[in-house]
Amino acid sequence: MATYNKRGYKPKTKEEIQHNIEEGSTTAEVFNTLDETASKTEAFVEKNQKYIFVIIGIVAVFVLGSLAYKEFIAKPKQVSAMNDMYQAQKYFNDAVNGSAKDSLYNLALTGGEGKFGMLDIIEEYSGTPSANLANYYAGTAYLRLKDYKNAVEYLGNFKSDDEILAPLAKGNIGDAFVQLNQQEDALGYYEEAAEMRDNEYTTPMYLFKAGVIALDLGEAKKALTYFERIKNDYANSTEATNVDVFIGKAQVLVSK
Repeated sequence: MATYNKRGYKPKTKEEIQHNIEEGSTTAEVFNTLDETASKTEAFVEKNQKYIFVIIGIVAVFVLGSLAYKEFIAKPKQVSAMNDMYQAQKYFNDAVNGSAKDSLYNLALTGGEGKFGMLDIIEEYSGTPSANLANYYAGTAYLRLKDYKNAVEYLGNFKSDDEILAPLAKGNIGDAFVQLNQQEDALGYYEEAAEMRDNEYTTPMYLFKAGVIALDLGEAKKALTYFERIKNDYANSTEATNVDVFIGKAQVLVSK
């Protein structure tokens, strides 16, 4: 048990005197150890200060270089990419909304009127957000042009956390695999697209597509699960309109 020594108190017994000596020795040892550690650290720094300064210099150069790259190279490059991408985006949007779709999708890919196409953006501005987005446009354009292998390649290169574009890219890859008669691959991408985000647009759409492909592959129980999710969780979606028919088909197959 700890004891409290009053001010001016002097130890009287031999044990108390010995105890105080030991405490003083322990305290002295602690301070000596700290002094020794500090001395060793100072000696190490003094001996190796040249190397330490070199390391600090390298780190500083790296940090300043990264900041300079972002400010003076990456940002201007992205601005140029966005400007050069404008006409290709216009061709793509016109193809989606208008006629002469094939020719417009081709112009979106390869460019026209002396302007870059999506393929040029990908090559010239590699590493920029615009080049990444151009992969989505290019892959989708190839899908519309029925060039399914290129569609898979470019859509697979697109990376995004966007609520809509991220699942659409995965789902478009699934569409391409359906056309390539690779149903199992298509099902995997539809399932991934359905689970990537939870919204009223892409989630029920890809749950439905996954259910249809699952039925085609003889996986009726899995298909039933997807159709029932649409009915229960996305009752206001377009896919929910006729989902009862597909639930019935799946139930019949499950019961066999």
